[in-house]
Amino acid sequence: MSRLALGCIADDITGASDLAALVARSGAAVSLRIGLPAADPDPAELAEVEVIALKIRSVPADQAVAAAMAARDWLIRAGAARLYWKYCSTFDSTAQGNIGPVAQALLAAGAGAHTLHAPGFPENGRRVFMGNLFVGRQPLAESPMRDHPLNPMRDSDLTRLLSAQLGQAVGLVDWPTIAAGPDAIAAAIAAGPAHLIADTIRDEDLAALAQAGAGLPLLCGGSAFAAQLPAVLRARGELPQASPGNIPDLPGGPALVLSGSCSAMTRRQVAAFAPLVPTLRLDPLRLAETGPAEAVAWVRAQTGTALVHAAAEPDQVAAAQAALGVERAGNLVEEALSAAAAAGRARGVTRFVVAGGESSGAVVQALGVSGLQIGAEIAPGVPWCVAPDRDGAFAITLKSGNFGAEDFFARALQLSGGL
Repeated sequence: MSRLALGCIADDITGASDLAALVARSGAAVSLRIGLPAADPDPAELAEVEVIALKIRSVPADQAVAAAMAARDWLIRAGAARLYWKYCSTFDSTAQGNIGPVAQALLAAGAGAHTLHAPGFPENGRRVFMGNLFVGRQPLAESPMRDHPLNPMRDSDLTRLLSAQLGQAVGLVDWPTIAAGPDAIAAAIAAGPAHLIADTIRDEDLAALAQAGAGLPLLCGGSAFAAQLPAVLRARGELPQASPGNIPDLPGGPALVLSGSCSAMTRRQVAAFAPLVPTLRLDPLRLAETGPAEAVAWVRAQTGTALVHAAAEPDQVAAAQAALGVERAGNLVEEALSAAAAAGRARGVTRFVVAGGESSGAVVQALGVSGLQIGAEIAPGVPWCVAPDRDGAFAITLKSGNFGAEDFFARALQLSGGL
């Protein structure tokens, strides 16, 4: 039995921690690596499930493909029996990618004929029916994702979205087929085109999809689909029986909340938390003039828990992007949050709460994080993690913009020692 049963490539750090948390919940031993590992795989250090977190959701498609293929090569050298391409349950992408181009490159490299895409996450209200993605009760294109600052989602039909990225037909494994069971699903996959979207209404649907698709060399989708695979792999004799795992202790101490997301849920989370602690709002237009110096000085002056955020309404985001350009507006916020994180760590912060996928990637890079231990979940798909550090380990949680309830920031800190 190969120890490495599943090798996962995630398009951002929040998605990677989401996936790692759900896989760990299933009882599998999981390792989360930040960025492409510099060293060759060491069999003694490999987990049953390896997750490589990249920062490729919003980069040009050719860059995303190159990075994903490098991660794929590392995982294959490590002995991965199959690969999983993890992207967001809201299918964050554009007509150019990066979901489709990466999936096609991975599929072609593995010589597989088919792959299955299952982005649904029923526990978090992401469901797919007849190929259309719903966020709660809203079709994707009518949800707040319509106004996402980097990847505005203006179509709810995932077969149409993925087909545009691939330049080829995309099939659908619809819910009646899924309800008929794994054999019917497997037959639909075999008879369909190379890429198929799967409906998902219930967790039971994901379990059936995992049973039908576990023999494929590549699977694609959200964290909830991946979380079903360990049970199937145990039944196939490719994983040992589940173990409770070791939940790392969280260091206490000062906390810093860093939020670059402008999602509807994060805006509500910021509004709920800001009255409780000293708060600094980042304005991209001002950052263009002053740089991150003000944020750094402000963080250095704090003595307790503090919040630095860039929450703004869609019209404010659009105005900043019009003045600065989409890429520069985002980069200015990321640079300020990165500098604030480094300043916080230098003054002794040992607990970081970070909201937003791009922001999380920038912050972990600024903090020099190369790997994370997965701790207890704060909300579905959002765990506390522990990062080793020469100055002592620190705790960090990395939240996708739309995840968590309105009290997420306060809840996270209460679970780790209080405000």
